[in-house]
Amino acid sequence: MNGGAARILIVDDDPVVAGMLGVTLSAAGYQVVEANSGEEALALLADPDKGPLPDIVFLDVEMWNGIDGFEVCRQLKAGPATRHIPVIFLTARSDAAYEQLGFALGAVDYITKPISPPIVNARVRTHLALKAAADFLQDRNAYLEQEVARRTEEVRHRTEDLRISQEVTMVALASLAETRDNETGNHILRTQHYVLALAKHLRGHERFAAALREEFVDRLFKAAPLHDIGKVGIPDRILLKPGRLDAGEFEIMKTHTTLGRDAIRNAQRRVGVRVPLLDTAEEIALSHQEKWDGSGYPQGLAGEAIPLSARLMAVADVYDALISRRVYKAPLSHEQATEIIVAGRSRHFDPDIADAFVVLQAEFHLISTRFDDRDEQLVELEARARRAASGAD
Repeated sequence: MNGGAARILIVDDDPVVAGMLGVTLSAAGYQVVEANSGEEALALLADPDKGPLPDIVFLDVEMWNGIDGFEVCRQLKAGPATRHIPVIFLTARSDAAYEQLGFALGAVDYITKPISPPIVNARVRTHLALKAAADFLQDRNAYLEQEVARRTEEVRHRTEDLRISQEVTMVALASLAETRDNETGNHILRTQHYVLALAKHLRGHERFAAALREEFVDRLFKAAPLHDIGKVGIPDRILLKPGRLDAGEFEIMKTHTTLGRDAIRNAQRRVGVRVPLLDTAEEIALSHQEKWDGSGYPQGLAGEAIPLSARLMAVADVYDALISRRVYKAPLSHEQATEIIVAGRSRHFDPDIADAFVVLQAEFHLISTRFDDRDEQLVELEARARRAASGAD
């Protein structure tokens, strides 16, 4: 952020909307800059005398006094200095194709008019945190690369620092995704341990022995938390909808796979270093919704064309989704979830991985009990009660 408070540029030709948004953001402690046309915004961003670049751009899609928001976004994403600035579109329309175009151009979010101050502030906090995490990755890896070059005798220690930084960053990024979704931190822990159990069991299988070396299994465990990182880019009206998604909404929801892949890939591209751990995370994020029979998404891969990491995550993620409570469904029992996994053998799931799940089903049940969401919620309720009793809450 620029000197403390985040700097936010509002681009809207409607002075009422721009004024309301400016008041909302200023009241939250942000530094606000306004432009009433796309041309004015681009000129402002190109002039270093106008101040530092913004941390976020709120961009009206339909502006009648010049180029529209889509063209402004295209030019921002084409500029080396501005391509990494998060763009949040403002629009009065709720059209799935319209939103898909915006995401394709590089926008990170949509906010519909009339604006809701709580939603605006929540979205700003989320995207500032994501930007800070990406900047941290870039700065940290650049620092470590310089240190390795300068002091080769300390490579082992620096590599350990990198490992810890990667693990912390992976968990931090996954936690950001949870703030948008209705899942809990224990979902990450459960799916990690499900994947680990499957991978360890399958080491002795002739199909998997060569791939499931210790180093790869360790990467699987650490990369698993980022399987749904792309959900950060899905609008709340879809991500948190309590009922069934319609066809257009589901098409947008499906983009969480490519959004996740792109976020991880862009982070690696920015630091200029390929990290095996992030390569595995990229595979899982993109392909964990593929199905063995080719009916999954986003690429319709089938059989062993689906990366092994994603095939393992598919079983872990589906099982945990089935036994977990969501705003749109009650949890299923372990027995019901097991029946569904077995029924999906050779259709949804790699048959040998589904068979491994059957062998390990008791261990899966123990993991789900060990990291039970209800325990986490009870601890939080008890903590709130103690704070209330002491007058601190």
